[in-house]
Amino acid sequence: MSEIKIPTRSEIPEQDTWDLSQLFKSDDEWEQELAKIEPLSLEIESFKGKIGDSAESLLAAITKLSQMEQVSELVGHYAFLLSAGDAGDSAHQEKKSRYLMAASAADARLSFLIPEIQAIPEDKIVAWIQEARFDDYRIWLQKLLRMKPYILSEKEERILALQNESSRTADKAFSMLTDVDLDFGTVTTAEGEIPLSHSSYSKLLENPDRQVRKTAYHQFYKGFDSHKNTIAALYEGSVNQDIFEARSRGYSSARSMALFPDKVPEAVYDNLIAAVRESLPTLHRYYDLRRRVLGLDKLRHYDVYVPLVGSIKTSISYEEAVEILREALAPLGTEYTDTLCGGLLGGWVDRYENKGKDSGAFSSGGYVGYPYILLNYKKDVLRDLYTMAHEGGHSMHSYYSSRSNPFMQYSYTIFEAEVASTFNEQLVFQHLLDKADSPDMKAYLLASRASDILATLYRQTMFAEFEMKTHQLVESGTPLSVETLRSTYRQLLVDYFGPEMEFEEVSDLEGLRIPHFYRAFYVYKYATGISASLALARRVTEGGAKEREDYFSFLKSGGSRYPIEALRVAGVDMESPEPVRAALKTFQELVNQLETLLLP
Repeated sequence: MSEIKIPTRSEIPEQDTWDLSQLFKSDDEWEQELAKIEPLSLEIESFKGKIGDSAESLLAAITKLSQMEQVSELVGHYAFLLSAGDAGDSAHQEKKSRYLMAASAADARLSFLIPEIQAIPEDKIVAWIQEARFDDYRIWLQKLLRMKPYILSEKEERILALQNESSRTADKAFSMLTDVDLDFGTVTTAEGEIPLSHSSYSKLLENPDRQVRKTAYHQFYKGFDSHKNTIAALYEGSVNQDIFEARSRGYSSARSMALFPDKVPEAVYDNLIAAVRESLPTLHRYYDLRRRVLGLDKLRHYDVYVPLVGSIKTSISYEEAVEILREALAPLGTEYTDTLCGGLLGGWVDRYENKGKDSGAFSSGGYVGYPYILLNYKKDVLRDLYTMAHEGGHSMHSYYSSRSNPFMQYSYTIFEAEVASTFNEQLVFQHLLDKADSPDMKAYLLASRASDILATLYRQTMFAEFEMKTHQLVESGTPLSVETLRSTYRQLLVDYFGPEMEFEEVSDLEGLRIPHFYRAFYVYKYATGISASLALARRVTEGGAKEREDYFSFLKSGGSRYPIEALRVAGVDMESPEPVRAALKTFQELVNQLETLLLP
């Protein structure tokens, strides 16, 4: 069997890589901009003690801050993208490190700035920012003033700024242990010996050979089992760090601190969990369907990812995929599709795998340059078409946000980010389903979509519930021992997977391996995002010009509104549990169709 050779970066044709010249024409240009960060921060520091003297002083300081932040974003974005394309290039790593050092030094130097702005008497600053000259900064300042109750003194803010890097120790140690130091060995498959890693583990659990899945599962968790005490201590350290900051700033809880900046009521989080738990019987039905389709007496934890429908042979070139997107996203109009497809073909995208390149995919848009996309596209993997649509949704969101707002208010929140991406996925799914030319293709598409919604809505909600419970345990005085973490996670596994699942002794170690947990209260946004996107996709495709324009108003909002308000403009109210319930009903409809197609 011939070995598949992964090309080096230099072997990838230039037209298949992103065009970073939109950011910098040369390394010398990058060096010149990097060198501006320190003097700009020193200029801002010269306003120390004077910011509240007058509207002129405040405006001058934040104008200079905006300049520095734009330079910093541009310099950091370029270094990040270089490293993502080829992390093996030491020059790229050096750029990234030098940028982080410069940015951290500037942050520490300017720790006085926010407290000093917030110390300005409210009646005075509110009057100042109504003036037209503050138009580009008004919303940023209003959001800053809302944070006032939780901003500390200058010295305290400086201390917190100086410990930013050390606060990431648990996360960094977890990544080094699980991504680098742990050796999971190899797994024997029909294709040969496969090195077991985080990326190959996911593929091995999709293997039709149950023994391969079982071997990969137990071998993978054996690695985590051998380091469970260390990983549990790292996660406890991460939770403790969250609670330390929340209590330092005066929040009632770590969750409250995480949700407050986006103005997301904690009831949204609670409503999500409650609605998903109401729908667990449908999820249990799905797992029973899976058990019967696979012909198993009992479903095991390593059986939940193998496709319900055998792989459909497809061969879609990159260029063909772009044209499929053009057709699928037609309800959004030709301006949208021409812009996106032009970008996908014209410099936005780093298309194919090379040695040292980041795995997976992402979109990374800044205020300047293209809204770049990293892919590892394979023409025989239909999932990669959805990935292109997903990342394209993110990039078009960035495209409209950056062109519709001043710099200080262009950046949208993560709460909103997953809406535009999964919106596009839903339109692509519906397009492919409408064109399905065989029952097998239809069943394959339905099964894949059900799996996607399950992973994004049910599974991320389960993760969100685990995060909530672990933080509540520590906040109430209960330390997070290995046993506590495992028992908490195991109960969630039992609740969510239902009576058809038979767990292994090591199954609850899954709770120790999720990297998202080191960025607390983040994963729930995936679940709310897909709920909003499904509602909006239906609204746009079944509606007319108004519904489409409402959606574009959302895409153009950037950071000009809080996320709940921006989504309300689009036509969906995430303070209500109804969008989540509607998304869960969509999943139920998919299960119904799969039962009809797959069961006798």
